[in-house]
Amino acid sequence: MIVRALLRFLATLLLASVLIFVLLRAIPGDPARVALGITATDEAVAQLATQLGTDRPLLVQYLEWLGGLLTGDFGISLASRQDITPLVLDRAQVSLILCGVAMVLSLLIAVPTGMWAARREDVVISAFSQVGIAIPSFLAGILLVTVFAVHLGWLPASGWIPPGEDFAGFLARLILPVIALTLVQAAILTRYVRSAVLEVMDREFMRTARSTGASASEALWRHGLRNAALPVLTVTGLQLTSLVVGAVVIERVFLLPGLGSLLLDSVAGRDLTSVQTIVMLLVVFTLTVNLLVDLAYRLIDPRIRRSA
Repeated sequence: MIVRALLRFLATLLLASVLIFVLLRAIPGDPARVALGITATDEAVAQLATQLGTDRPLLVQYLEWLGGLLTGDFGISLASRQDITPLVLDRAQVSLILCGVAMVLSLLIAVPTGMWAARREDVVISAFSQVGIAIPSFLAGILLVTVFAVHLGWLPASGWIPPGEDFAGFLARLILPVIALTLVQAAILTRYVRSAVLEVMDREFMRTARSTGASASEALWRHGLRNAALPVLTVTGLQLTSLVVGAVVIERVFLLPGLGSLLLDSVAGRDLTSVQTIVMLLVVFTLTVNLLVDLAYRLIDPRIRRSA
């Protein structure tokens, strides 16, 4: 089962790399001339194309790019003419911290809140989750900046400080963007947790557990939570990938030097090498999350292991 999942993962990655490479090359225009500008001479364009390797056959360019991805050499930026590997890795650290903290907080809020809403039929929690789903993360970010940064002055409105330089400043600048992402994700996950718990509570094995003298909470924690975790786990994987997409906008709102900001800058500057590398890294992240969710799903539910 694991071997089949890994083979599907690798085959999908290979297909995605081909599609990304081909689609970006289908965009009209010479990357070297775009990088130098319309006033550049043909000799300068040809020299830069030779330096960057864009004048080679497409198959050679693809194999070199793929080999570079496997060895950690992401190529040379068309905009800055510098190695983009350290820049991409540095920006990826910012995005991973932002998305990781937001997802952990979302789960810590959604799991107990969703269980409470299912057991108590809490209308207030359901209403708040509906409001959270309706508000986009970028709008929540703008509202948070307006209230807590502009009017109250409690937190900085934007910027980023690495945790190794000033941890207090790092936390202060992380609070608002994390809250903006967490509000939406926690609201969505709360709805799914509530639905999953309600479905499990009506199962026959839960009634049997209650008949043995266990309370509703004990029966849910001992017998129902594992079954309720299956649909929640699937949704969590999907939401984690959507969280990365939402972080692109949040990084712009709070001026965070993350991977999403770098992607938008690279698209605006027609930096083909950076764009294809960043998009491929996002694909790798998405497929890795899906692979882990698939494996976890099989570990939690023995029925799936037996049918595999």
